[in-house]
Amino acid sequence: MTDLVIRALDESDVHLFDTLPDPLHAAEAFKNATYRPDWKRVALRDGRVVARAAWWGGPDDTEPLSAEWFDFADGEEEAGAELLRTAPWKIGLQVVLPAGWREDPVQRTAAEARFAAARAAGQRLMVERFIYRWTPRCGLPERPGRLTFAAEPDDAVFFDALRAIHSVTLDAHARKAVEKGGVDLAAQEELDFFRWCPSPREWWQIARTPDGELAGIHIPAHNPSGPCVGFIGVLPEHRGHGYAYDLLAECTHFLAERGAEFVAGATDRGNFPMAAHFTKAGYPVVRERVHFEIG
Repeated sequence: MTDLVIRALDESDVHLFDTLPDPLHAAEAFKNATYRPDWKRVALRDGRVVARAAWWGGPDDTEPLSAEWFDFADGEEEAGAELLRTAPWKIGLQVVLPAGWREDPVQRTAAEARFAAARAAGQRLMVERFIYRWTPRCGLPERPGRLTFAAEPDDAVFFDALRAIHSVTLDAHARKAVEKGGVDLAAQEELDFFRWCPSPREWWQIARTPDGELAGIHIPAHNPSGPCVGFIGVLPEHRGHGYAYDLLAECTHFLAERGAEFVAGATDRGNFPMAAHFTKAGYPVVRERVHFEIG
């Protein structure tokens, strides 16, 4: 077997990225994403692309935030691992998969091969997530009317709410931040994400009970790919009432009222309560995303 040549692409040869088969329908998954040519890398053998990966970031980011769209030809698992291993950016991989991929033998084989390549490149599984996409055809979820919603200009209110929310959480990314730097770091990472989104700061909302107590927050947002549920969180003392559904319903209405033709959302596969709320609100699972991190 001839040696690999691994390199970035540029405007003149970026078309090479599209010469591999697409068993996991990545082209459909990433049709709204924009990738810089120099953040696309391929592994070639005898001039033929045998592995590819694209790294993604926002339009103003100087470094990518994640590795995505990772594929390789049959029998080229090691080429895929080497492509990840030699990348200049040491960040985690996100493998995006069709919904229900475990039930399709071809998709399951392709997915498990990519997981193996990620592990061979020194990455380890972090969490699996459901990816949702609401459209007007799904119908607007009913607003229960139990909470009142309002904008809140004081970032400190959101920071304190996020500290409380992440003191007890099922979210794997938040738990990782808590382990690393406590609830302050977890809260700050969320605020940094909210500010990174190009949507207006004025969209951030708090929710109060009829007694005026702060029950939770929701962040309607736009990321670079479009409208999304930026965050849903209920304070620990108000859990058990299903308020996360109220927040999600309000977030959906908020974005729809501002012309959203779709709303993206996501939650960890193991976060059964939030997954149930997405289902109740009419959000279908359209994909799954498996997150790896550098081991």
